Amino acid sequence: ILKTLNSWFWWENIWMPINCTWADFVDRDGLVFPKPHQLYATIPYAFVLLIIRFFSERYVAIPLAKALGIKNVRRVKPQPNPVLESYFRECSRHPSQSEIQGLAKKCNCTVRLVEKWFRRRRNLEIPTVLRKFQEAFWRFSFYLTSSIVGFIFLYDKPWFYDIWQTWVGYPFQTLLPSQYWYYMTEIGFYWSLLFTLGIDNKRKASGLYWLDFTFFFFSPGQDFMAHVVHHFAAIGLMSGSWCGNYVRVGTLVIFVHDTADFWLEAAKMFNYARWEKTCNMLFIIFSIAFFITRIILFPCWILRATLYQPTFYSTTPVIAYFLFNGMLLTLQGLHLYWGYLIFKILKRFVFLK
Repeated sequence: ILKTLNSWFWWENIWMPINCTWADFVDRDGLVFPKPHQLYATIPYAFVLLIIRFFSERYVAIPLAKALGIKNVRRVKPQPNPVLESYFRECSRHPSQSEIQGLAKKCNCTVRLVEKWFRRRRNLEIPTVLRKFQEAFWRFSFYLTSSIVGFIFLYDKPWFYDIWQTWVGYPFQTLLPSQYWYYMTEIGFYWSLLFTLGIDNKRKASGLYWLDFTFFFFSPGQDFMAHVVHHFAAIGLMSGSWCGNYVRVGTLVIFVHDTADFWLEAAKMFNYARWEKTCNMLFIIFSIAFFITRIILFPCWILRATLYQPTFYSTTPVIAYFLFNGMLLTLQGLHLYWGYLIFKILKRFVFLK
């Protein structure tokens, strides 16, 4: 069954134009092509990024947080109690008064002690401001570095200025070393986020955060499962574009997305430090960058290149054309939804102060 599924998955008509086979993508005459097996390297790269994250959060983020006035608040741990711990994990974190009375009798202690135990146990589940700052710092560092490196990799490429160049010579476009590292690092980053979802800060389902009672702050992530789906979708989209050698347009998609995200993480960092004016200014910059990159450039530049231009180079679009464009259109739908929320936040910020 696995062998049959594998042959179906790598069927040439899914990935490449007609009359092309996988044998045509063997390196030759100085031409180097992306290989699907190279994606296995993203797993060890993810662990390298986790090591870098550990040291950057410990030796850069923590001193920076202290310099900004963020203190590490130590929470009091409740006394070990197997009965209450089991109830907390399996039944409810907020037991009713009758349930608390039953647990008090079961543990042979007072109702007040049980209430106190649950309160302290719930507090342990809430990440500290310092922990939130560390996570925001790591994402800020990666997105900023990725944006700078991406610009360095792309600024001298003809397809960065003329989007038609993304399809010239396709599918026999040689793979550049810069494209390899750009892709591998980005995919490895999302693998690393998947590996740490269980210990990272759980975001609220509303996607809206109260900032010092001044305005609502938006984070484009909603809950645990939404993050799982988002990270797998990002990995799947980048991995698929790698296998189909859509690397040129893929690097443009990565660059367009990363250039707005580091402003969001910077705003979070200064929010945690309670630098209200700086946070507000950074959020406005993020909003402008978001609308330029996600609402204007992505549909008018990227989607134009993936939906319209391939029809000039092939009269028989492959299955991958519909798959990837379907995912990109879904992504644009999310951009519009997030843009609507950001617009509502800006409206409250400007008119309601």
